[in-house]
Amino acid sequence: MQPMLATPGALPTGPGWVYEVKWDGMRLLADVRDGLVRLLTRGGRDVAGSFPELARLDAVAPDLLLDGEVVLLDRGVPSFTALTERIHGAVSPARAAARPVTFMVSDVLRLYGVDLTARPLEERRGTLERLDLTRVPAVSLSPSYTDGSALLAATAQRGMEGIVAKRADSPYTPGRRTAWIEVTHRLTRTCVVGGWRPERSNPTRIAALLVGVPGRDGLRFAGRVTAGLAGDAVQRILHGALDGLTTVAPPFDEPLPRVDGAGARWCEPLVVAEVAHAGTEGGRLLRPEFRGLRDDLDPADVDPFPAPAG
Repeated sequence: MQPMLATPGALPTGPGWVYEVKWDGMRLLADVRDGLVRLLTRGGRDVAGSFPELARLDAVAPDLLLDGEVVLLDRGVPSFTALTERIHGAVSPARAAARPVTFMVSDVLRLYGVDLTARPLEERRGTLERLDLTRVPAVSLSPSYTDGSALLAATAQRGMEGIVAKRADSPYTPGRRTAWIEVTHRLTRTCVVGGWRPERSNPTRIAALLVGVPGRDGLRFAGRVTAGLAGDAVQRILHGALDGLTTVAPPFDEPLPRVDGAGARWCEPLVVAEVAHAGTEGGRLLRPEFRGLRDDLDPADVDPFPAPAG
């Protein structure tokens, strides 16, 4: 099963809407069944080895399917950038205990073998609130609110990502964007890495990522990302993901401008990155900044740019 998705938009108000924090974490479905705990990404990959704190989710119920976000706090605020160091392979229990994550649970989709997805959100929420999530210290109930404007203002004040508005009477529609609206305070999007440029003074370091999004004729170039790459941890993560994917030809559907592509090293378009930006202009991201790799997403999960109005 794929998680239900939200559509970016303006804040909806009025009766029938409830609101939750958008946690800036890694979206997971926690599937507990037959004594096993699987933590599934949007692409269906099991990342339970990355989060040993959640290995005892079967203490909540022996047959269970939960939807939520794994978050890691950085100075009291959830940080996707900080979380990226935890999602690139198995993590020892000792390392997890030193800097534990929290699984913020927002929905229950199956309980004791009963599929709950067709039931309205308000009923699923009531079932979720009756579960004893405190049995697992790394699990928390994601709060639900009725005043969306106040929650949006509070998340902005704390430097958080935004909120999600949900219809209280909506069923859970896996993999579809239906009755949920996400409202964010900053612009981010996922892109596919198609190449990189080395630093002039140290060719072993990555100075820029060349990223794209799906287009009508293939991978469409979306920009050259230079900000956010300086840290040694980031460099290790990028090399670990990109080494072995080198190709001779660029994967983009059109030749890149020389200012972007000069000296580039091309790679197979298999790695997904999250990029913050200041908008788009002419199909290019403005002031893009690398936030982290999205091991939980496949290139097929990356959305194209919206079609121009008119």
